[in-house]
Amino acid sequence: MLQAQIFIDLEEIKGSRSLHDFIMQFLSEQDIAGATSFQGYTGFGASHKIKRPNEIFSFDEPPAMITFIDQDDKVRTALANLRREVKSGVIILHHVETF
Repeated sequence: MLQAQIFIDLEEIKGSRSLHDFIMQFLSEQDIAGATSFQGYTGFGASHKIKRPNEIFSFDEPPAMITFIDQDDKVRTALANLRREVKSGVIILHHVETF
């Protein structure tokens, strides 16, 4: 089994809807076994600027992570198809065992 984690800004847009919604719908259409999304309280990327979207007067976008799991080949195929549609975000892969 393979788990993928996709890190994005929650308020990023893809077409006429949020990137978050686009990715979750995309994974569902790819018949992925399961996916969950999380919103972060704080985060930073390559710039090392800490984003604090919950502070008063902050214009920072909330960080988000979408994680999903399935058989190795299905995860890799879904990610290859997703990368044709989405160029932003960081993706991390982990081999996992299920019980």
